[in-house]
This record gives sequence, C-alpha cells and structure tokens, in this order.
Amino acid sequence: MAADSTERVKSVSRVFDVLELIADAGGDVTISQLAAAADLPMTTIHRLLRTLVAEGYARQLANRRYALGPKLVRLGEVANRQFGQMAMPQLKSLVARLGETANLATIDGDSVVYVSQAPSPHAMRMFTEVGGRAALHSTSVGKAILAQLSDDQVREIIGRAGMPHSTERSLSTIDELLADLAVSRERGYAVDDGEHEVGVRCFAMAVPDMPVLTAVSVSGPISRVGEDFADQAIPVLREVVADISAAANAY
Repeated sequence: MAADSTERVKSVSRVFDVLELIADAGGDVTISQLAAAADLPMTTIHRLLRTLVAEGYARQLANRRYALGPKLVRLGEVANRQFGQMAMPQLKSLVARLGETANLATIDGDSVVYVSQAPSPHAMRMFTEVGGRAALHSTSVGKAILAQLSDDQVREIIGRAGMPHSTERSLSTIDELLADLAVSRERGYAVDDGEHEVGVRCFAMAVPDMPVLTAVSVSGPISRVGEDFADQAIPVLREVVADISAAANAY
C-alpha cells in the first residue's frame, strides 16, 4: 500500500478513535483530554476535530469543549433499527418459549435505549417501547450493562446521571447499586424487581462480544413472573444472547 494511502487509513482510524473517546467521556471533552487519551499531538487532534465539526459529526460548545455532532444521531438511529431487526427472530423465540415481553437494549450516553421488542401475547404487559430511554440503575437491562463495567466506571456514569426514583423500589445509593451489580456479576444476570415499573419484574442478561454494551430482558407482571421464573428464563436467555452475539458477529 502506498504511503499516502496508509496515512489516509490511519487518519480514518484516528477519527473513529476521537468519536469513541468523546462518547466514553460522557458526551463532551476538552481538546487536551482528547490528546492525552489518544496519545496524539494537539495539532493532530485539532485537525481531526476541525474536520469532524465541519462535517457535522462533532461540535464545539460555548465552553470550548467538544461534543458529538447531530449527524451521528441519524446514523445511530439507522444502526439501532437495523440491529433491532437483526435480533427480532431471537426475541420472538424468547417470547414463544416464555410467554412474556422480550427487549433488546443498548447503552446510549448515561442511559439505556430500547432498540427492539417482541411483545407478550398477554393483554397486560410492560409499557416500554422501542426508542424509549430509561435509567441504567433501575432497569434489568441497564444493570446487566453496568455489570460489565468496573465499579469506578459505574461511579462515573452515576455521578453524571444521578439515581432518579422511578418507583419506591428503585435503588437509592451508589453503594446499593454496586452491591446489586456484584450479585448480578456472580449469578450472570440482572433483576429489576419493580424498580422501573410498579408491579413488573424483569430478568436481563448481557449480550457477549458486542461493540456496544447490549442486553436482552424478559419482563412481565409479578402475577405471572414470580421470583422462581428465573429457573425457567435464565437458560433461555443464555441461549438467546449467544445467538444474537453470533448473528451480530457473523461477518
């Protein structure tokens, strides 16, 4: 490969690195923080940012920090929609086997966004919709996602997002959340026991080997989804997340 072609490929790679670093920082960052994190000269970071801002993939805030740009919104929406469609056969299989609503969700900033759903055939079911956003600390998918991170990363996210109460059962402190996540890591799945919606219990499991932290949940009213529902749901969830991972990585 010619030297100029190699340099162009390297520049493209650095552009994606910069976007990832902005996202990892919570959505906005200083140019010096980017330079340090990317281990690149300030001049190089400035040149990349100038191009990203000009194209609408980054923007400079009034305080001179840099944030992700509006053009990424459309790309993300299309990618999420395609990802959700790809996982629909597995979600429908989950519903057919367990009889309750199945959801696929990913982390987006400091919250979760639901990207696909296969509804339960029952009239009474949860109210979450595709495209809806929710707190990480009070949802089973959110806790399954947080459980993949270190405690320090969790503290950083919660420090920005806070811990708003959706119900009386929502976790209130970071110590409660970290203890819950420790249990989730040990058993391999997370539980939302009426913490996001009153009277709704959810079990969720992370999808392995994904480029974005992702989880699948099965949810229903506690009248049908008892605590012992896990005995039936977890083996099925384990199969489904493995199938989704395999489909997403089949390239």
